[in-house]
Amino acid sequence: MRAIVACIVAALLATAVRAAPPQTVVPAPATGAFDDTRRGWHFYDDPAKDEPVPRPTDMPPATRARPAPSTAVPPEVQALRDLQRLLEQLKSVAIMNPTEDNVRRYMALEIKLVKHASRFADVAQKVAWASPELDPTTEGRPVNAQALEVFEQVQMQQRASAIAELGKDHVLLFFMRGDCPYCHAFGPVLRAFSEKHHLQVVPISLDGGTVPGFSQARGDNGIAATLKVKQVPALFLAQPVNGKIMPVGVGVLAEGQLLERLDALRPRPGAPPATPMTTAASHQ
Repeated sequence: MRAIVACIVAALLATAVRAAPPQTVVPAPATGAFDDTRRGWHFYDDPAKDEPVPRPTDMPPATRARPAPSTAVPPEVQALRDLQRLLEQLKSVAIMNPTEDNVRRYMALEIKLVKHASRFADVAQKVAWASPELDPTTEGRPVNAQALEVFEQVQMQQRASAIAELGKDHVLLFFMRGDCPYCHAFGPVLRAFSEKHHLQVVPISLDGGTVPGFSQARGDNGIAATLKVKQVPALFLAQPVNGKIMPVGVGVLAEGQLLERLDALRPRPGAPPATPMTTAASHQ
């Protein structure tokens, strides 16, 4: 019986083998030289003839190689940098090891740089003499004593004219005390300044006393606290039309100081108005 079963199984297997179609092995496509064992991995693939190699002019503007910016510096600049670097090195060596040779080398190089700077200063001075627009002494405050005296006289005259114009719609608020020696010293100065430049002064006494030059003073109605007057003599510039008040200074001021500060506070055409400290509308 077992022999019969074995014969039947063998016959079925033989029939299945004969009925199965032959299998065809399809090789995987080669993706490159590394996958082609016939050519080996040392092979270099040339581009296909039907695919032209892109030229730089055919590339988009963003991918074109841009020339590197020039980083070259003038030889004089590089020479100065080298000398400055060497000077710092020699100085460090001389400080850490102050032998005569080390100090001498540093001093010799320092003198060399000083000579270069001195020659530059001489040439720059000659250029300034020939070109007034490049001469700093011709602009602003002069350095010559005689020219400085003339400059200050002209400046004082200009400021005096400006202060006279300021007196048309401005007054000075003078806070003082009858027992203040500095107020007694400043009173006559302020009185003379007022008469000379036609600028009205409104004296305000904090204790009811008076000072020379201002025998009649107003009493404080609270404006001193509003302006935070803590020391006297104190001077403020006020514009009654709009009630603006700006501080001028505290203490005894000379005529030159008064001119300078009032000139700085006066309104100028085209310039933003000065920021007022407060308004005096409620203290008129």
